[in-house]
Amino acid sequence: MSITQLLQQHTAAAVQQLYGATVEPRAVVINEPPEQFTGDFSLPMFAFSKIARKAPPVIAAEVAAYLQNALPSISHCEIVQGFINISFSDAFWLETLQTISQTPNYGSQPAKNEVAVVEYCSPNTNKALHLGHLRNMFLGHAIAEILAFNGYEVKKVTIYNDRGIAICKSMLAWLKFGEGETPATNGLKGDHLIDKYYVLFGNELKRQVAEYKAQHPEASNDEAEKQVPIMQEANAMLERWEAGDPDTVAIWKQLNGWVYDGFNATFEQLGIHFDRNYYESNTYLLGKDIVQKGLNLGVFQRETDNSVQIDLTDIGLDKKVLLRRNGTSVYITQDLGTAELRYEDYQMNKMIYVVGNEQDYHFKVLFACLERLQRPYAKQLYHLSYGMVELPTGKMKSREGTTVFADDLIAQMQHEAAQQTAERGKVQSFSEQELANLYHTLGIGALKFFILRVNPQKNMIFNPKESIELTGFTAPFIQYTYARIYSLLQKASEQESNYSTQLSLSKEERKLVVLIYKYPAIIDDTATQYDPSVLTAYCYDLARTYNKFYTECPILRSDVPAEQRHFRLILSRTTADIIRSGLHLLGIDVPMQM
Repeated sequence: MSITQLLQQHTAAAVQQLYGATVEPRAVVINEPPEQFTGDFSLPMFAFSKIARKAPPVIAAEVAAYLQNALPSISHCEIVQGFINISFSDAFWLETLQTISQTPNYGSQPAKNEVAVVEYCSPNTNKALHLGHLRNMFLGHAIAEILAFNGYEVKKVTIYNDRGIAICKSMLAWLKFGEGETPATNGLKGDHLIDKYYVLFGNELKRQVAEYKAQHPEASNDEAEKQVPIMQEANAMLERWEAGDPDTVAIWKQLNGWVYDGFNATFEQLGIHFDRNYYESNTYLLGKDIVQKGLNLGVFQRETDNSVQIDLTDIGLDKKVLLRRNGTSVYITQDLGTAELRYEDYQMNKMIYVVGNEQDYHFKVLFACLERLQRPYAKQLYHLSYGMVELPTGKMKSREGTTVFADDLIAQMQHEAAQQTAERGKVQSFSEQELANLYHTLGIGALKFFILRVNPQKNMIFNPKESIELTGFTAPFIQYTYARIYSLLQKASEQESNYSTQLSLSKEERKLVVLIYKYPAIIDDTATQYDPSVLTAYCYDLARTYNKFYTECPILRSDVPAEQRHFRLILSRTTADIIRSGLHLLGIDVPMQM
């Protein structure tokens, strides 16, 4: 049982004994005391004033006396208004560090025997990966790793949106304007090539809509788009594809093949991988079958225009089309099929969709449809919604060709890392390959950390130059701290050995040990909240606290007593282990030297 759980349990017991009231231990709040006060933990007593019918400071004094009697390892309780600031003895923390330092994979949890499926990335095959995809991938990968560390059997999956009207737009533009162009003939990655034709379609559509509206000024943009030739051709192509027309399907396979090659090259750069790939082209028919079953059950309705819809107005949503009047599917059709297929594959206990907040409504409808179909997994689904990410220059628009490609940003970050490293001038002994590896580690790490440090629900602006800085809330600062510790441990001549638990801890040493102890709770909070920013803040706080300890507490100096040196070396190694572990869960590597 952890220290915090013990405090919660004994505080609940104190309230029961002192005031005759039952309190759930997990309802007991435990905070960190403000910097100006002493204490390792702070317990607010305000919630018990109605139960005890006493002022919070009085309750704090009475509960503190109970806790000190129940837990001899408590050395001091400071009462500040209605708070109990609790300090544990130096011996207790020294023993705690010994245990932690000898615990392999500290912070990980035993297997829960539960499967969690995490879907992320899920790109369209009509455009290249961009900055928005990066936030999605980094969130998905981090959440998957953290859930696995927290005891789940995790399956990382993606679904390629490889069919539909958007794909047909790129295909049609390539046929009309491409003159047989291929990645081999122009040197572009396949995903960038197809993105080019998606933009060309958008430009031609805009031109034709403008012409149509000049002749029909009363028409809206939506009405005009339905009437112009290029959009009608794209819709006709979609119908041919769904009918299995061999020529259309052959072009689709060729262009998608180019895109997958491009995607895979980017995934390799980022260390992203999936346990299984799903394809909408394989799931939309299953989705159509599910829609038919829903019709038979009376869950869905066929409308007078022959479309199939579900009426969700009774739960505050709208009517939603599940099949168009011409029988073609929409996005939610294949999502119904994909959900069913994943349950057949994994019988998951939870399924997390990492998708931007512009799809919030879509997932409310999807989950409502599955609940009304009484699917056994319907209540195990979660939409990890995240906000938009932009550069300081503003928003991106795929159709207009103002997208910031992931590949370009990766190259920029590695260039920034090279410049920063050159300015410090500490890697003259590195080989060219070692420098390339370092630039990749720093550049990708900075990119991932800067994006993950923001709560997923918030919109954010990614600033490449700020993200790579060696000081502040950045990955390079934390990576540098790890490299500093690694260098220190390499310089230490003696082997680690046990130390006496009778040592006295300085303020900096105590704070570092307490922070190390909290790592499992941070992992649990991160997994429960689906929020990697909790872990990024912890990693930064740990690195910052270590650097202050390193400044204030000499380690290898000749006048440091042997036992104290051993303790500080173990404290340093344990800090490095947790930094490496935390950054690994975020998908970030650590350099041995920088």
